[in-house]
Amino acid sequence: MSNPSKHAYVAFDLGAESGRAMLAILENDKLTLQACHRFANLPQHLPSGYHWNLQDLWSNLLEGLARCQEAADEAGVKLVSLGVDTWGVDFGLLGKSGQLLGLPFAYRDKRNPPAMEKLHEQLGADNVYLATGIQHMPFNSIYQLIAQHQAEPALLEQVDQLLFIPDLLHYFFSGQAVNEATIASTSQMVNPHTGQWDKELLEKAGLPHTFLGEIVPAGTRIGSLRAELAKDAGTEQLDVIVPGSHDTASAIAAVPADADSSENWLYLSSGTWSLMGAELDEPIVNEASLAANFTNERGVEDKIRFLKNISGLWLVQECRRDLEKQGQSYDYTQLTQMACEAKPLQTLIDPNHAPFGLPGGMLSKIDAFADATGQPRPSSPGGYVRACLESLAMTYRSVALHLEELTGKSYDLLHIVGGGGQNALLNQMTADAINKRTVVGPYEATAVGNALTQALGRGDVKNLAHLRKIVRNSFELQTYEPTNAQAYAQQADRFEKLSTL
Repeated sequence: MSNPSKHAYVAFDLGAESGRAMLAILENDKLTLQACHRFANLPQHLPSGYHWNLQDLWSNLLEGLARCQEAADEAGVKLVSLGVDTWGVDFGLLGKSGQLLGLPFAYRDKRNPPAMEKLHEQLGADNVYLATGIQHMPFNSIYQLIAQHQAEPALLEQVDQLLFIPDLLHYFFSGQAVNEATIASTSQMVNPHTGQWDKELLEKAGLPHTFLGEIVPAGTRIGSLRAELAKDAGTEQLDVIVPGSHDTASAIAAVPADADSSENWLYLSSGTWSLMGAELDEPIVNEASLAANFTNERGVEDKIRFLKNISGLWLVQECRRDLEKQGQSYDYTQLTQMACEAKPLQTLIDPNHAPFGLPGGMLSKIDAFADATGQPRPSSPGGYVRACLESLAMTYRSVALHLEELTGKSYDLLHIVGGGGQNALLNQMTADAINKRTVVGPYEATAVGNALTQALGRGDVKNLAHLRKIVRNSFELQTYEPTNAQAYAQQADRFEKLSTL
């Protein structure tokens, strides 16, 4: 028998390599999480390009829903809603009958970079940024649409609705087609000031836009789980509530900041990618933000996620893969311990140096970068990992300084959320490099933010401040104080010169 004082939510959290179905239980302003189903989510090369295996993904979501219902029954709690968050920019196209017009393309499809170059030649790269406030990345949705228009323009004439991946999955669950605000904002097709489609920009780009539908805020209930799906999963017709459908929006919603504190704070969502920024009430779109390449995306409660995308622990992941190919197999704990024992600040790299973003050969790429910049090559596995971690910390220092310049504020602390927060060495390096108190947790911020934004939409959570209070109540947080800030400050000039390579 279910406990009526508890509510449970299904948070589907999908990344570009894997996905999971999480059962989140809220009781007395505390949240607990249980992973009920994990699965791979890998794009595939087809004759038409690089596509997501949507059928397999959907099958896993349905299995995840059934497993969450089983777990809820065992815990004696009532499932009340579900929501989906995913990576940004990718989308599916629906015809007038509601039929999907082909498999969605994956953002790394090779047709996108030429499309970006075409639009920049046509309108000017700076003009596109100033219209949208979104940093230029070749996989942004506007470039994908241009690529599609070039490849098969007749297809876009048949489109009735463009749905980003989480929008599409919410449509599959509920039959209701809407665009959620945080995921739409990743597209580079939204006016950063109004939060609505920039149809003038699309017309200048020669793109149709009648298929762009209503944009709804995170926390909107869009409908109920379709009856046949509820029956198959053994559940009721749950509410379908859109969370911060862009995974980073859900993660930032779960930053455990205290609204009653006078402290200004920054956030760092740490994982394969690092996303570092400030939460603002209004966007910053000007020549300075353009020069610094900062992006303005929507958040929960219509906040602005003013941030910088940084290559994150991908660097260490690639080092580990290279070492395994050389017959040296280490887990991340071992690599971090070896990095602790390596000499500090010997070799620094620019994490956003283009070759580092491509898979394979990371160790030799670091060697080449060291040679080109007159630095010693790392001499051990720990040396390579330390070079990556220290360079990330120095990058965070640079971004924090840019944020203070661009926002006109000083910041007292940094909140780190996401799985990368489990690396204590990087956390301490970061606190030292930015010379600020650093609070780490929760590690499962995306699923937490997803579930609690659903709760916000149902009225189980009052507002974003209440949501963050629940996070503070629910998860153990760790604090790192700067202990060696001067050592990193002394490397600032050296590090800034590396980014010009």
